[in-house]
Amino acid sequence: MMSRIEELIERLCPDGVEYKALGEIMTIERGASPRPIRNYVTESPDGIPWIKIGDVNPDGKYITETKEKITKEGKERSRYLQSGDFVLSNSMSFGRPYILKIDGCIHDGWLSLREFEKTYSPQFLYHLLRSSVVQRYWLSKVNTSSVSNLNSEIVKQTPAPVPPMEVQEEIVRVLDSFAELEAELEAELEAELEARKAQYAYYRRLLLEKHAASATWLSLSDVSKSICSGGTPNKSHPEYYENGNIPWLRTQEVVFSDIYDVSGRITQAGLDGSSARWIPANCIIVAISGASAGRCGINKIPLATNQHCLNLEIDDSIALYRYVFHCISNQYDELIAKKEGARGDLNASRIKSLTIPVPSLAAQAKIVSILDSFDALVGDMTQGIPAEIEARRKQYAYYRDKLLSFKEKVA
Repeated sequence: MMSRIEELIERLCPDGVEYKALGEIMTIERGASPRPIRNYVTESPDGIPWIKIGDVNPDGKYITETKEKITKEGKERSRYLQSGDFVLSNSMSFGRPYILKIDGCIHDGWLSLREFEKTYSPQFLYHLLRSSVVQRYWLSKVNTSSVSNLNSEIVKQTPAPVPPMEVQEEIVRVLDSFAELEAELEAELEAELEARKAQYAYYRRLLLEKHAASATWLSLSDVSKSICSGGTPNKSHPEYYENGNIPWLRTQEVVFSDIYDVSGRITQAGLDGSSARWIPANCIIVAISGASAGRCGINKIPLATNQHCLNLEIDDSIALYRYVFHCISNQYDELIAKKEGARGDLNASRIKSLTIPVPSLAAQAKIVSILDSFDALVGDMTQGIPAEIEARRKQYAYYRDKLLSFKEKVA
């Protein structure tokens, strides 16, 4: 049985569809930035929206607002577009199309696509520009020594199918339905993960509270052999970083988990020339600055850290390091309530004075065994759900490309 799309193709274009260069179908131009831009930025309510790449959500489809506006004089020196026109990133977020929902001016990091309505429906054009065929064509043209970004000439030369409007509309209906189902599934998977994390946190709190009444309460200083922060070697000294082989941890990599590798490396010179220092494996690392503040982790390898990490080497005659890790994780809300300043930093002395219940080592070992099992389950979900989401996205991209592949009409 033929699908609705197949029926339309059989009836409207049985011999194939015509292919044209995008430059024959629409007007394609590079954006323009008035110089210097600071002379044209305005806070006036009559200002013209100034559409920059940094204003958009990389995963979004539309541009609906901007952070800045420019004057009418700036508009005359820029590229002005209207709602319904398209923009393409010619550098960052390479080749990503967005549909404007506002009138405004675009800077020279964009390419504009307009006056395509006689040939394409906007939604079909959006799907077409995101297809692998178009994206691969663009990549093949910029991966040369002479061209480093997506310029208007490359886009103008891009070959593209021009199916009848009825076919376009049916393809859009199918792809939009598929995308809606995909979004619903992603939301369900993410909600399931959050529910499991909340359930784990609840049982962790109950388990620790059960032993708290009979435990001795000690500060983190009391259960630590040593406590130190790290340091950041001066970035103006390349010898502190080039060919470095010392693992160097930054706070964004502290995410309530074991740490087996890090993205940063420094040299021995960088270590000697800064307050960074080696810490042994199995320390508890607490982030003390910015958005990461309050998160903790365990380094499973010797490494150094930046100054925004507080590193606790636990005295194993008093407490098990994994037990302390679970206790600090359990008090995350209490920790972030102590954040101070515009950046939301934590005072190291307050972290050191944080108290935790410390039962016998045998009791700690039992608690750790239970909580590590919970951790493993949540970790499996944390790994599995993004993989499932990525698989669904690839499936969607596969069907989109299949629907946008047409037999070319021979003249």
